[in-house]
Amino acid sequence: MKPNRKRSIIFTIAMVLYLAVVGYLLFANFEKLSSVPKIFLGIPTDKIVHFCMFFPFPILAYLAYDKYTDTPLKALAALVSICAIGAIFAGLTEIGQSLLPYRYEDISDFRADCLAIVLAGILTFIIDVSKMRRAS
Repeated sequence: MKPNRKRSIIFTIAMVLYLAVVGYLLFANFEKLSSVPKIFLGIPTDKIVHFCMFFPFPILAYLAYDKYTDTPLKALAALVSICAIGAIFAGLTEIGQSLLPYRYEDISDFRADCLAIVLAGILTFIIDVSKMRRAS
């Protein structure tokens, strides 16, 4: 097995595990846990948690499929696709939460998710393009 293929498999497994953990965190019932502060540094704690949960999405997805991104244009196309899929995933999780009696959907959670996805996507793109330039 080539090193790149082995690396892609490892990151694909990491992505699947990440999605499972995020799914659990978004759909589990945490009402019995002790209360946490509602605001941290002037930002609602819930939004910080959503941001942190979705920030790894484009990074892991990109690392799992970076063998297809050998030019900046292909890297941009991949990241636009990954960010779109991430936004769809975030939207579907909010819809799923609205169907649970112990959870609720919140458009601000979706915004925090999308902000994390876009910022991580931009960061990933910048790092990848700089890596391409150093290699050439």
